[in-house]
Amino acid sequence: MTVAKHVMTKEEKKVIFASSLGTVFEWYDFYLYGSLAAVIGKQFFSGVNETTAFIFALMAFAAGFAVRPFGALVFGRLGDLVGRKYTFLVTIMIMGLSTFVVGLLPTYASIGIAAPIILVCLRLLQGLALGGEYGGAATYVAEHAPRHKRGAFTAWIQTTATLGLFLSLIVIMLTRSYTGADFDVWGWRIPFLVSIVLLGVSMWIRLSLNESPAFTKMKEEGTRSKAPLTESFGQWKNARFVLLALFGLVVGQAVVWYTGQFYALFFLTQMLKVDAQNANLLIAGSLIIATPFFVVFGSLSDRIGRKPIIMAGCLIAALTYFPIFSGLTHFANPALEAAQKTSPIIIVADPAACTFQFDPIGKAKFLNSCDIAKGVLAKSGISYLNEAAPAGTVATIKIGDKAVSSFEGNVLDKDAFKVKSKEFSDAVNVAVKEAGYPAKADPNQVNNPMVLLLLTILVIYVTMVYGPIAAMLVEMFPTRIRYTSMSLPYHIGNGWFGGFLPTVAFALVAWKGDIYFGLWYPVGFALMTFVIGMIFIKETYHVDIHSNSVGIEEAR
Repeated sequence: MTVAKHVMTKEEKKVIFASSLGTVFEWYDFYLYGSLAAVIGKQFFSGVNETTAFIFALMAFAAGFAVRPFGALVFGRLGDLVGRKYTFLVTIMIMGLSTFVVGLLPTYASIGIAAPIILVCLRLLQGLALGGEYGGAATYVAEHAPRHKRGAFTAWIQTTATLGLFLSLIVIMLTRSYTGADFDVWGWRIPFLVSIVLLGVSMWIRLSLNESPAFTKMKEEGTRSKAPLTESFGQWKNARFVLLALFGLVVGQAVVWYTGQFYALFFLTQMLKVDAQNANLLIAGSLIIATPFFVVFGSLSDRIGRKPIIMAGCLIAALTYFPIFSGLTHFANPALEAAQKTSPIIIVADPAACTFQFDPIGKAKFLNSCDIAKGVLAKSGISYLNEAAPAGTVATIKIGDKAVSSFEGNVLDKDAFKVKSKEFSDAVNVAVKEAGYPAKADPNQVNNPMVLLLLTILVIYVTMVYGPIAAMLVEMFPTRIRYTSMSLPYHIGNGWFGGFLPTVAFALVAWKGDIYFGLWYPVGFALMTFVIGMIFIKETYHVDIHSNSVGIEEAR
């Protein structure tokens, strides 16, 4: 059957634009706070040393992600009880005002301990609001979209990550240029304060929108759920579909997304030692090139289905991550690749003394000689082999014909540990340099076009799994519990499974000694999602989401 070509109406464009502004806020705040974490640490945690202040700033950043699933429960329930539009207004107002108030907040020097406490509270408010924002945006747009255009319409929401990234970078660069040396003193506030413009535009547009047709129909028929949380998660017939959405769709989508847009940057800068500015430009270029594919795959899912595109994205990513990241090493730092082949490095240590260095909040201390040795090499982006030593042996790093002994840090005080760590790190750096390992990637040796091509492929994988996901999550659940049911798996998958990816991947690298070993985290979860999705997830693009009996029941 041929579907008549649909021309997007003015109202539909307004719905997409208004809904997308909320996710622009999400990404603007994400990149803004992440980029300025060091400055924020100095301003609000100056009562401790600089390193601890930075850790606390990152913890405040992470707090916003940790509470997102709870925001999904709070605002998802509200959206299913009182309506999408009004919940939408509440989430955008909380999120926007919280971001704006950060720019007004007195520093630690002005009001003492109250400053970091208020900052963390604002981050928690932002996280709660964001927990309801994405589910609301996806639900609202999908319920306004024509049946054969839900994938295309909701895919526009996914493109806002790029807009949020560039918006934050532009505002920060312009502010730095304008304020100069005063940026760390007061100029950092401007990017937060200008967010009020985004809030004003978004509120103005959203106030003029109508409630979604599906919710209006449900309200008129008197079929609204009286207990969305209980119905979504307290009844196994529905809760199992929430679990399937999480493990059969969102977890795979999350790890592919974070690998393509965040771990790739981490790998370039931390493992391959590519200049940070050049790495950011390459990532930005890949985003510009690949972003239109969100709409391409969203539109394609309206014709061939959501499931085959998402599953293909997970499978192809899992099968090609290792060669692609090997290619990044080859084209971004060929000297490192050559050194790894000609001068392998070996850590000789008692295996029982080596721990898995998983440190999600940056506070754990790894003080035994094996962990210290592995940590120095892992942070330098250097692969190594492991060789077992007798129990109690102090770890040693063999580099060619040289051997550098590590030390036991748990018998030293803080100052002595700092001095010994520097001595050990310097000795290792000298030895690896003599063995041909570069301290950083030579800019003249970086093949920028090929690196850009590989990064673009990684982002295209992101567009495959992320472009159709909003429409599919909306279609999996009936109108009465849709907002609640789809929001929770989305934020658990992306906030926790995706958010921990860089930390877990680094811990895997340090544990095994292979700079590519961290890729097993996204590969494993992408393959898990592929298997579960292929077996248990039903196609949804054909369902009528305006009927309160669709979603779970029809997708059986």
